[in-house]
Amino acid sequence: MTVNANSLDAYWMPFTGNRQFKAHPRMIVGADGMYFKTSDGRDLLDGIAGLWCCSAGHNRPRIVEAIRQQVGELDYAPAFQMGHPKQFELANRLTQLIPGDLNKVFFTNSGSESVETALKMAIAYHRARGEGHRTRLIGREKGYHGVNFGGMSVGGMPANRKMFGSLVSGVDHLRHTHGIAENRFSKGLPLHGAERADDLQRLCELHDPSTIAAVIVEPLAGSAGVILPPVGYLKRLREICDQHGILLIFDEVITGFGRLGAPFAVDKFGVEPDMVTTAKALTNGVIPMGAVFVQDKIYDAFMQGPENMVEFFHGYTYSGNPMACAAALGALDTYEEEGLLTRASELSDYWQVALHSLRDLPHVIDLRNMGLIAGIELEPLPGQPTKRAFDAFLKAYEAGLLIRTTGDTIALSPPLIIEKSQIDFIFDTLTNIIKTLD
Repeated sequence: MTVNANSLDAYWMPFTGNRQFKAHPRMIVGADGMYFKTSDGRDLLDGIAGLWCCSAGHNRPRIVEAIRQQVGELDYAPAFQMGHPKQFELANRLTQLIPGDLNKVFFTNSGSESVETALKMAIAYHRARGEGHRTRLIGREKGYHGVNFGGMSVGGMPANRKMFGSLVSGVDHLRHTHGIAENRFSKGLPLHGAERADDLQRLCELHDPSTIAAVIVEPLAGSAGVILPPVGYLKRLREICDQHGILLIFDEVITGFGRLGAPFAVDKFGVEPDMVTTAKALTNGVIPMGAVFVQDKIYDAFMQGPENMVEFFHGYTYSGNPMACAAALGALDTYEEEGLLTRASELSDYWQVALHSLRDLPHVIDLRNMGLIAGIELEPLPGQPTKRAFDAFLKAYEAGLLIRTTGDTIALSPPLIIEKSQIDFIFDTLTNIIKTLD
């Protein structure tokens, strides 16, 4: 069969309305700084850092040069029973960025893989300590933890779950924290809803806490539409986990590496979990890579038995890939030299004022923000959920702005190099678009 090289038919696109896209393609052919370049020659301001991942913007010299040098020196090294220097250099650099006892790092290739790794670690950790009866996992409604079976199971977004059967057994979910009625138009953390953390106590009473291995939550839920934790919520979760010997996992695939104005949500909220999953901005999105931070106690529990034996039967062909490590080191250099891990805190007030200028626009039913993240929730069109936000997405694209939509919420998370004039462009453009929506 002969196929035109530029045919759109062969590629099954992820999380995309394939028929709509292939009828009206939106092609990106270049990127630099804050902007993508479209196939028709237009500049497109990146309002979502690629997919929450290009935090230093695009075409950054440190990262480009690190990859160029690495490919000529060592393109691949076996991930099992062998190592290369950049794996250890990167792990040491990372543990210096995060507080507390999160001093060990396991490398993966994506956020989904980081979550699977952390869930397996949690169950195996309890088994290594003689508590193999702890196998239950607790996620949260509206949570997003990737698309593999473990992540889908602890996740709580119905559209991501409904096609795939019974998923992993022995999983339950906390109530979500999307308290729009009592927290509408909050600026920063919502004041109401911390008591929803006590839902974990209810699940402990239902299942017996001695059966629960771990609780996994996003400190700030991005993919569900920018849902923030109420004041005191994460601290209360930590207290309940400590009370019952349950591990607490923060999924920081989105919030890690400066998005909230601190290196990690761990810093921002002052709550230390037992594990942290990361990916996305670890390499500035340039090469796929993820990392799981674990407390020393977890690593130490595995370091038993004969020294020549494999302690944890888990890993990936590309764990700690040399090219990915080089990209990550280049990204960390860029973040450090330009102060990007805290820059969101410098711009957050300006960002907040700009976002909340949309409050009285038609169809806007809530606004949510923290650091350089924003959610604009629109009232759904009757009988046509998601359509109003998708119409805004298409109009923004034509106006030179890339946004993300999830359900009927517009999500924003621009590169951390953004300037105030570009913040103005984002919200002026959205103001004009929202006024025109049906």
